Amino acid sequence: MRRASAALTAGALAGALALTGCSGSGPGSDEAELSVSSPYMPQPVSADMAAGFLTIINKGGAADELTSVTTDVAGQVTLHSTAGGTMTEQSSFAIPAHGRLVFASGGNHLMFEKLKRRPKQGQTVTVKLRFAESGPLTVEMPVKAATYHPSTGH
Repeated sequence: MRRASAALTAGALAGALALTGCSGSGPGSDEAELSVSSPYMPQPVSADMAAGFLTIINKGGAADELTSVTTDVAGQVTLHSTAGGTMTEQSSFAIPAHGRLVFASGGNHLMFEKLKRRPKQGQTVTVKLRFAESGPLTVEMPVKAATYHPSTGH
């Protein structure tokens, strides 16, 4: 009797483990798993415009797309790429599976246009990132010195 009970328990456990292995969540799943690192805004030198930078990391097995950014500090936030010294507005940016989307000085960046107030060094700006597939992410973006560069820390 004990042997039959142990065999049934082992069989039930193996079945439960097999079902768990088939679930669609967790690392490597067919969903994007987005997070943000290194957000910052250099203190604007213009009264009506500012730039923003950050990195969006996707640890998931599916690509996604950044489609818009909003904040209460600006009338609008636009997405821009820079190539060969030319800045071009983009409607969205792809975020590859198991990859990252980098917004950095001299490259892709966020443009905060029609500023409602001019953020000052030491303050933070709250931005909401929206994606084609994933839910929105709210990010606190610290305002740094106008000359701040992440590699030097100032």
